[in-house]
Amino acid sequence: MTSRSCAIQKVLRKWLSDAEKVVVAGIGNPIRTDDFVGVEIVRGLQGKVSEKTCLIECETVPESYIQQIVDFNPTHILLIDAAVLGLKPGESRLIKPEKLASFPAFSTHMLPLRIFCEYLTKTTGAKIALLLIEPKKTDFGEGLTTEVEISAQHAIDILIELLA
Repeated sequence: MTSRSCAIQKVLRKWLSDAEKVVVAGIGNPIRTDDFVGVEIVRGLQGKVSEKTCLIECETVPESYIQQIVDFNPTHILLIDAAVLGLKPGESRLIKPEKLASFPAFSTHMLPLRIFCEYLTKTTGAKIALLLIEPKKTDFGEGLTTEVEISAQHAIDILIELLA
């Protein structure tokens, strides 16, 4: 495990330390290569986490899953998405929603994530964070680039350990 993935593991462990029920929502476009990383991570968690974790494959419309998220009554909501943050491909950051405005992030989603997060905060009272992963490529196409695939697998391994 690289020092970067160790850092993410430490941050996620701290953020999830008091979690009782967790929603992990993967966001991304299936035909935009690395943009699909959030959904790929959620798919990698299927059947490997406890029943106290709700896994949702949002693709490009996370707002369509608001009621499912609210009904689960989570203490924590982790949104996973690709974002152009100016990092190396595959690098990730755990960002609080209120910090989104200060990141020059590119998004392919209809509803800005910041607004989505504000609504979820008001309706659920849950702690919300975004695990954002720097894409290498967001052109039309399928499959993740090597750097992002490696990062996705590290994230899957970390989340399985923390949510099993």
